[in-house]
Amino acid sequence: MFRADHNVTRYRVHMKGYPPGDEMNGFFIVPPNGARTLALRIMAASGMGWEHVSVSTAARCPTWEEMCFVKSLFWGPEDVVMQLHPKESEYVNRHPHCLHLWRPIGADIPTPPKIMVG
Repeated sequence: MFRADHNVTRYRVHMKGYPPGDEMNGFFIVPPNGARTLALRIMAASGMGWEHVSVSTAARCPTWEEMCFVKSLFWGPEDVVMQLHPKESEYVNRHPHCLHLWRPIGADIPTPPKIMVG
């Protein structure tokens, strides 16, 4: 499950009419910081066998560095999470600048040999 990182809970946004969820599920806004000039809007949820985090900004897709930062807020350094490219017939695009991280609950994600990755 998502790790309970106190660093992410300070970014939680309580929305009227939306249940608050637990410590790690809900809506979060991470303000700009240093080189990161845009706020990160994050929706985190777990259910139906998956942990899922969507990450967006107002003007562009999140960068690799921003996605790595978000991964560190919700999962540990040795946890494997993934971005998926589903079948085109199953695409859902509700926001033009949104990327997603996924992790199956109770199952390991296979990874290729380290020599093939870098």
